[in-house]
Amino acid sequence: MTTAAVRKKAHRGNPGHMKVTTAKVKAMSRELEGRLRSGHEGFSDDCKPVTDILARIGDKWSVLIIMLLGSGPKRFNEMRRLVHGISQRMLTLTLRGLERDGLVTRTVFPTIPPRVDYELTPLGTSLQLPISNLGEWAYANRMKIEAARSRFDRDAASKKVTSSQRPSLQG
Repeated sequence: MTTAAVRKKAHRGNPGHMKVTTAKVKAMSRELEGRLRSGHEGFSDDCKPVTDILARIGDKWSVLIIMLLGSGPKRFNEMRRLVHGISQRMLTLTLRGLERDGLVTRTVFPTIPPRVDYELTPLGTSLQLPISNLGEWAYANRMKIEAARSRFDRDAASKKVTSSQRPSLQG
């Protein structure tokens, strides 16, 4: 599925869904800063649901499953084979959480053995574009981030060496 197709599918029935401007983001950041400076009144009540949602959609397995299901319904074992490194238990927990949050549907077919398919809901489909954009950003900036990590680690190591070479103040 192309990025344009994902966008079209994600926006269906939700006009203006992803129209966030830099100015709007800056305004939201200023509002957040103001609330933090004012002593957090009501802040945790507002942020708890968002924090829970971001924890769900931000973990690596949920991201992979959401993007994998973007190409159509999948069976449990098919996903387990495709997502290297995920255990049966972790896949089960991830799918249950995504189903609970309304991002995935689970359909059981009355066959022997029972066939179970998982598929994105419209809400889950609307999440593909932001996840895809974040993935594209990470891929485009991976070299800069690796360079920054190397600089940080090198600087931290040199500071550790410098501080260990100082004479002791104990007499």
